[in-house]
Amino acid sequence: MLTVYTLCGGYIDLGRHEMIPDGPVQRWTVPVPCFLIVHPKGRFLFDTGVHPASIADPVGRLGPERAKRLGIRSQPGDDVASGLSRVGLTPADITLVANSHLHFDHCGGNALFPWATVLVQKAELDAARSPEVLATGRYKPSELDWNVPVSYRTVEGEHDVFGDGSVLLIPTFGHTPGHQSLVLRMGKGAPVALTADACYTQENMDRDILPTIVWDTAEMSRSLGSLRRLRDAQGARVFFGHDPAQWAASPQAPAAFI
Repeated sequence: MLTVYTLCGGYIDLGRHEMIPDGPVQRWTVPVPCFLIVHPKGRFLFDTGVHPASIADPVGRLGPERAKRLGIRSQPGDDVASGLSRVGLTPADITLVANSHLHFDHCGGNALFPWATVLVQKAELDAARSPEVLATGRYKPSELDWNVPVSYRTVEGEHDVFGDGSVLLIPTFGHTPGHQSLVLRMGKGAPVALTADACYTQENMDRDILPTIVWDTAEMSRSLGSLRRLRDAQGARVFFGHDPAQWAASPQAPAAFI
């Protein structure tokens, strides 16, 4: 039996066309969801959001280039630790975390979990540590956010978090070299897919549109297709990576998402 809570990991303002390239050139504010999965064997956090220090010092946390392109629209309380407090927990209660990937808005809160084991795809961590990959300029992990004193444990491909098939990390490479999504098997019910940035919004999935921030176009297209098949063939409930409309319509902590 799983209980799932949606936690706010922040809000970011960016060009809508970066996510929907053939759409209007305008700014919009998108949410950064994080997820707490309560399993009989423990509490597991999928993504850690934007570091709360970015509210007061966006240039210091994001760097001048990223801070110019992206606006932090978070308010105090829009961070993963505050989200945990709404369900009566603190970061110390979480010992197992996974990052979908190592962009600043998905691993920014890692430093809040120094005692945790953080699951990340080997391809992602290897790329973040590779001078050759970083020199291409096509993959820009946030070293200030990921290179912190936590215990990383790399996985390769699918990984069964609790060993019972209920919480499964799946490779969805393409957005970054080692992006991963999460699939929850809810007993006899339909699965739940948490896409992170393998699919920003429902429109990306429905219209088969890739964003502009892509490491490998072919890989990301395959990943998007696999998530769409999970929805269409298995009836999966899909929670997208940065969909404002879905976020506004979904229960958030302290209410349970599932």
